[in-house]
This record gives sequence, C-alpha cells and structure tokens, in this order.
Amino acid sequence: MVESRSIVHHISNLSIDSRRALDGLRVVEYRHLIVENEIEQVALRAARAAGRIHLKRLSRITVNRKSNSIDLVTEADRESEAAIIEVIHRAFPTHAILAEESGASAHQSDHRWIIDPLDGTTNFAHGFPQFCVSIAYERRGRVELGVVFDALKKECFIAQRGHGARLNGKPIRVSTMPSLGASLLSTGFPYDRRERRRFYLCFWEELMMHVQGVRRTGAAALDLAYVAAGRTDGFWEFGLKAWDVAAGALIIQEARGRVSNLDGSDLDLNGANLVASNSRIHDELIEVLAGARPEAERREAEMIRETKASA
Repeated sequence: MVESRSIVHHISNLSIDSRRALDGLRVVEYRHLIVENEIEQVALRAARAAGRIHLKRLSRITVNRKSNSIDLVTEADRESEAAIIEVIHRAFPTHAILAEESGASAHQSDHRWIIDPLDGTTNFAHGFPQFCVSIAYERRGRVELGVVFDALKKECFIAQRGHGARLNGKPIRVSTMPSLGASLLSTGFPYDRRERRRFYLCFWEELMMHVQGVRRTGAAALDLAYVAAGRTDGFWEFGLKAWDVAAGALIIQEARGRVSNLDGSDLDLNGANLVASNSRIHDELIEVLAGARPEAERREAEMIRETKASA
C-alpha cells in the first residue's frame, strides 16, 4: 500500500509535459493491444472458415497429385486456402501471404501470414482423422501468433508471443519428462521418402532404441501442437516447409518448450529440418540424431550406387 501511494504521489508531481508523454504512451500501448486482439480474432475466423470446409468436404473428396504420386492435393486444400485468404484480406488488405497451394504474394510487407490450409492431406483423403489448418502471423520476420485448428476434434491450439499457449482457451504446457529414455516422440517423412527411405529410416531405427515409443501421424502442425500440450515429449522431421511449422513452433515456445534446427541452432523456418521438444530432452535428442547421421548417409550412398548399377 505504501508503494502504491508513493507511485501515485510521484505521478501527481510530474510536469504537464511528462503527464502528456505518459498519456501518449498509454494510448500507444492500448492501440497495440487492440491490433494484437484483432489479429488473433482474424486468425481464428480464418481457421474456423477452413475448418468448416474440411468437415463439409470430408465425405466427398476429389484428389489430385502435385510433385509425385504421394504428394496429394484436394479440393478442400484449395477451397480452405481461398477462404482463409479472403478473411485475412478483408481485414488487412495490404498484408502479404505465404500459402502452400498459391505460394507467396507478389507484393512485400512487414506483415505476412503463413498458411497451410490443410495439413495432413493424405490423412484427409483417406478419411483418417488427423488433419488441421495452420495459420501464423509474422511481423518484420518474427512470428507473433500461431493457430492450429483441428475441426474434427474441435481442438484449437493458439499462442501469441509473450502471452503463453492455449488449447480451447485453457493454458497448456509441455511435458515434464526428464529423459529421452522414457519419452514418447513423433516424426514424419517427406515426399521423397521412397527415394531416400534408407536415410530417413536410419534415424527412426536409432531413436527406437533410445525412447519409449515413436509415433507417425502424418500432420506436422498437429505433431508440434501435441508437444506443446504435453501429449508427446519431442518431434523431429526432415523436409518441412514454413507453412508446416510456423504456427506450431511458436505454440511450443509459448508452452515453454524448445524448437530448433536439427543441429541445435536457432530455428530457420526455411531450413526444412526441425527438432522440437519439452526442452528437457532436447540436447539428448539432438545428440542421438547427430550420431545416426553418418550411418544414414552411408546407407543413402549405398542405395544410390545400387540404383545406378541396376539402371
């Protein structure tokens, strides 16, 4: 009480100019809060719009192929991406977009939205209930907000930088698992997995010998969200894109977890190779992955030689 009175007394003794400056600062902070809240609301509206399309399209799926026979795209991907972009541009017409299906906006902006309209397309195409929409908002190159929405399970993971992470409005934290040996991990395989199968499987084999279990669910954004919620303890994957990880990475960080490149360096959204964890097992996980790399590279080189020899 004495401290509060002294603060009030100090403010009352400020000069008129100082008071005006303080009032101006309050206005700036208030406006900043309004903008942050509007961005969150727009992100949630966009995610829900995509989710409605996912549910509507789930019973009538049209599938096409992109880069190869296992890289799929559906009408739900395209329709949900269009719906997301429409919601964002209605509120922020000058903001830039980076989306999986339509690519990057032609214009540049300090504000950019990074969108995966349907993460887990192969799951969706088969009716396997593990898919979501992932939306991240980036300001001046730093992700400030992330949303991962699973419409089928009605689970919305969201984080704003500096404000923690939430699942359906309730705070979430990463697990407290202290060691890799007792942990449950998840992973995924890129679209070139047939050509590089020995390389990727080498890391899986090595980690199976060091952990309690490894899961492969087919939706990286949800894998990251599950680490944030403490459902799994760690995650690794090669060949990811910015739209796969931008939202989920922030959600993990705000849930007090850790996300990095595969070598432990600061995460590069365009770096493709990612490790995420509850922080406690992070260094140990990176160490095992690094130890597996020489054998993985040897197996890949062997496979290349065999392919050439049989050609």
